[in-house]
Amino acid sequence: MLDTTDNSIADFQADIRQAVAAIETIILGKSTQIELAVCCLIARGHCLIEDLPGVGKTTLSQTIAQVFGLNFNRIQFTSDLLPADILGVSIFDPRDQVFKFHPGPVFSNFILADEINRATPKTQSALLEAMEEKQITVEGATHKLDEPFFVIGTQNPLDQSGTFPLPESQLDRFMMKISLGYPDQEAERALLSGGNPRELVHRMPPEISLERFIAIQSAVDHIHCSEPLLNYVQHLIQATRNPGLFVYGISPRAGLAVIQASKAWALMHGRSHAEPGDVQSVFGAIADHRLNPSEQHSRPTSDLVNDIIDQIPIP
Repeated sequence: MLDTTDNSIADFQADIRQAVAAIETIILGKSTQIELAVCCLIARGHCLIEDLPGVGKTTLSQTIAQVFGLNFNRIQFTSDLLPADILGVSIFDPRDQVFKFHPGPVFSNFILADEINRATPKTQSALLEAMEEKQITVEGATHKLDEPFFVIGTQNPLDQSGTFPLPESQLDRFMMKISLGYPDQEAERALLSGGNPRELVHRMPPEISLERFIAIQSAVDHIHCSEPLLNYVQHLIQATRNPGLFVYGISPRAGLAVIQASKAWALMHGRSHAEPGDVQSVFGAIADHRLNPSEQHSRPTSDLVNDIIDQIPIP
């Protein structure tokens, strides 16, 4: 386990690289998706993974929590799940003649909201306050959540039965959305011959202590963004608000996410300042799930976002 007190950019980069390398021993052939998920984590964002069942969404979540030494809770979302099953409930204590709050599974560093789109919109909304403000309100009382706090939501494609689409307010609280997809032949052969990945996860030691992880998150805040870079990000944001391209553009919250994720990506790659390449690396994962093409566009959202990245001049 790493527990160094060194705080240079190179030291933080080495820590993150070691964590990513450990995750890649379990999740094979998905380096880009792993880096994006780790970037989202150290940028204090939440991540949504949309894919078919069985491609490793849950295993990736468990591995990240294990490698970073985070307290992990999994919540299986179903159609009969209630908000109280997530947040907790106040129960009357006859001995003390008072209501006592019993915390739900949301009180953890790392929450896996598994198959989040199988729950009703009412239950989905139970996470809105938690994801945005790191607190919950139950029966008029506010309860602070653990720090750090990170949610990975997994969802099945909406054309599968028994799913409810996530509302825009919920989607906007996920900093990024990624998709794992099927492994290539080489990675799948290694997977088939290597045993059950989940058994390997439980035997993995944490690569980074909780204190060191918090220090890495704090270091992201000190990565520099120049004025030209901020102008570049603003031009990208404005391009998504073209009424002829998308129904709605991305929100100011998404713009802040682009800046924070770009800083995290820069730190991961050993730089004390963010560059346009950092923005381009994270922009698609941040923008795609927030945008819906207008009626005159039949191309996938990801293609339209890539067009924006290609068309906006780099400062």
